[in-house]
Formats: sequence, structure tokens, C-alpha cells
Amino acid sequence: MPLAVNNATKALAELLVGGKEYVALMHLHKTFDRNELAKTLSEFTGKITQLPPVRSNVKRQYREREVYYMDILEIEGNDVLFKVGVESGTYIRKLISDMGEKLGIGAHMMELRRTKVSTLSETEGLVTLQDIDDAVYFYKNNDSRLLKKTLRSIEEALSFMPKVFVSDEAVDTVCHGSPVAVPGIVKMNSFEKNDRVFISTLKGELIALGNAVMTPTEIMHAKGGIAIKNDSVVMKPGVYPSYHRAN
Repeated sequence: MPLAVNNATKALAELLVGGKEYVALMHLHKTFDRNELAKTLSEFTGKITQLPPVRSNVKRQYREREVYYMDILEIEGNDVLFKVGVESGTYIRKLISDMGEKLGIGAHMMELRRTKVSTLSETEGLVTLQDIDDAVYFYKNNDSRLLKKTLRSIEEALSFMPKVFVSDEAVDTVCHGSPVAVPGIVKMNSFEKNDRVFISTLKGELIALGNAVMTPTEIMHAKGGIAIKNDSVVMKPGVYPSYHRAN
């Protein structure tokens, strides 16, 4: 479960809507052919249509989700341990049930462990509550080394997002909640209109998050106007001097 501190909490939602990885234990109700199982997993990889379960927090209607990959890790009897990477909002319990129905023998989920959220995984960035408790203890005793190993920067965590880099003169204006205007943009990555965008300083620091009003092509050809409407300001005002103070 991703946790954030201080102003980084304003960007936490971006992580929660990113792709996820799970290790799941599926129990098949009858004996099965391993080749048929592999074929079924392949058929459920890619774009799928899924009906959320009865007990869910969303409206129960068919919706499209993407399964990025499924890899079998171990098979013992009728139990299949597998790793699956999915788009946010994919129900693994329902995925397993649907695969069991496709096989014609039925299946249900026995265990599930989430191993990755966006850029955070068990191999990178995972810490336990005991790790945090130890880090805080040493920090209070003037040793911050363990705390620095425990925390990751929000910039690193959101590295998957498209970015718009603004000039130093524009930073403080954005920090005060103003949208990003075309003249303040220095460079950018590729993104589509309405995409969520990471608004960055030239040093790569997160200023705010927002929605693209223009595409990069439109921005390059525009003489003015609003390019990004920000809605989550992370950097505090005053970190960079305002335009008027700088001039």
C-alpha cells in the first residue's frame, strides 16, 4: 500500500490509478489440461471485458480493462500460482472466475498478494512498518540514514507520468494555483489532450499535477493561451522567487 507524507499526499492518487501486479493462487475445481490452461491465460491477456462482482464499490456494468501479462509460477494438483499485471480497476477474483468458466471446470481465488503499484514494487521501494518504526527511532536520535533509505521521492514514484517543464520564472506562479500558460513551457514529453501531466521545474522537481488542455503539437504552434490546468499543487510557494522579485 503506497503511503505519502507532507505535500506528497496530494499526488498519492496518481499512484493508485497506475498499473498493478499481483501474485494469485487459483484453485481449479476439476483436473485440467496444462496446455488448455496456458491457452486460456493467453486468451485473457490483453483487452478484456469484465463485469465487476456483486460486492464492489463501482457501478455493476461491463467495462474494458487490460491484462498486461500472466505468468504461471507453480502448479500443484488443482492449485495454480501465477503472476498477473493489470490495469487499475481489474478484479482478480472475477478474472479467475471467468477463466475457470472458460475452461469449463470452474475456479476460485484462494490467496492474493499485491506486489506492485505503478513504480513501487516488492523489489523496489517496499518497506515494512517495522522498518519505518526503526527509521523514525534513529532519526529522533540524530541519525537520518535509515529514514533516507526508507523514503522515496515523489518525483521517482511518478516517473511514469508525462511531463511539462516550466521556466524558473513560471514556477512560483504555478505554486500559487495558476494554470500553466504556453509561454512558460520550456520542454515537454508526449501526451494527449486531457491526459494527467506532471508539471516540473527544469531540475525535475514536482510543482503540481494537472490536465492537458492542449497537445504538445498545439503548444508548439500556439502564441499564448492555457496549456495545462493544474488541480493539485505540491510545491509550496516561495521555493522559487516570483517573476517580479527575479526582475
